[in-house]
Parts: sequence; C-alpha cells; structure tokens
Amino acid sequence: MDAAENVMYYSVIKKYDIANGPGVRVTLFVSGCTHHCEGCFNPETWNFQYGAPFTEDTADEIRKALAPDYIAGLTLLGGEPLEDGNWQALLPLLRGVKRTYPQKNIWCYTGYLFDADLLERFCEQWEDMKEFLDCLDVIVDGEFVQAKKNISLRFRGSENQRIIDVQESLRQGKTVLWEDVEIM
Repeated sequence: MDAAENVMYYSVIKKYDIANGPGVRVTLFVSGCTHHCEGCFNPETWNFQYGAPFTEDTADEIRKALAPDYIAGLTLLGGEPLEDGNWQALLPLLRGVKRTYPQKNIWCYTGYLFDADLLERFCEQWEDMKEFLDCLDVIVDGEFVQAKKNISLRFRGSENQRIIDVQESLRQGKTVLWEDVEIM
C-alpha cells in the first residue's frame, strides 16, 4: 500500500449547511464508500481518492468554521465516514471539536447500522471505535434505499434510516431514537 492510500480524502466542506442536522452546521463530505447505494446523491464520493487529501490544515479550517456562536455543530457525511481508514482519520478532529466546542453537537451519517455493525462488529474489531462513538451526539444510520425514498423525512432520505441519540443509546445499552429524546 502506498502513502496515498493511507490518507483520507474529502470532497467538500460546507460552512453554512442547514440540511444535514438542526441549525446552521459545518459539514464535511468525506470520500470513500463501499455501500454504493442505488440513487446515492453523491456517487462521486464512492472513490476513496476523490477530492483533496484531509490534512491538519483541513481540520484547522473546520475548527475555525465552527467558532461562530450561530453554528450549531459539525456533520460528517460522505462517502462513508465510518469506512476503515476514514473514521480513524476523523477521530483526532472529533476529539479537538469536543474539547474546543463542548456546547456544539456532532452528527454522522453512515450506511452502517448502529447496533449490528458499529456496536457489535466495529467496537469488537477496533478498540478506538468506542471513543469515536463517544464523540458523536447523533448518528443517522442505514443505507439509502431508493425504494424507500421519502423526501418528507426530517434529516434522512429513506424510511429505513434511523436518527439515533448516540449518547443516550450508549447509556441505556439499547438504540434510542433522537426523535424520542429531542435533545437538540
């Protein structure tokens, strides 16, 4: 594997996004996805080397964009933030955001399932996955399913996707939907 393969890439940073979580948000669209959902709104990000390399300067740009009081938080999308290599590259950013902006929330969109994939497989496979989850407030999980597309859904594209309160789920040891808690 050459050095370029060890670097996470990203397609875009949106500094004033209102579509991917509550309030005005900074969103990072990472590159690389193995789900390849039919009807994906961002298929160019399936390529792990699409866009630009994610560097410390990129992380600094995101942290600075989060500074204004009117920014509610950070959202990670893709591509797939939880692909092997992507989430490891994002963990230092999340640590810094939580430390610098504890009042802001962090959302993550993933095609993986919170309970079956993240808790049961990924936390078993990778020791640092628990820390990654500890940094997240909300996960929107599940692959986009074209046959279940519903444009009237809040913060998700298909009816199979769930909006999960990560911290409450970890506390209770079961999946707790964000709509049931309405923490934000």
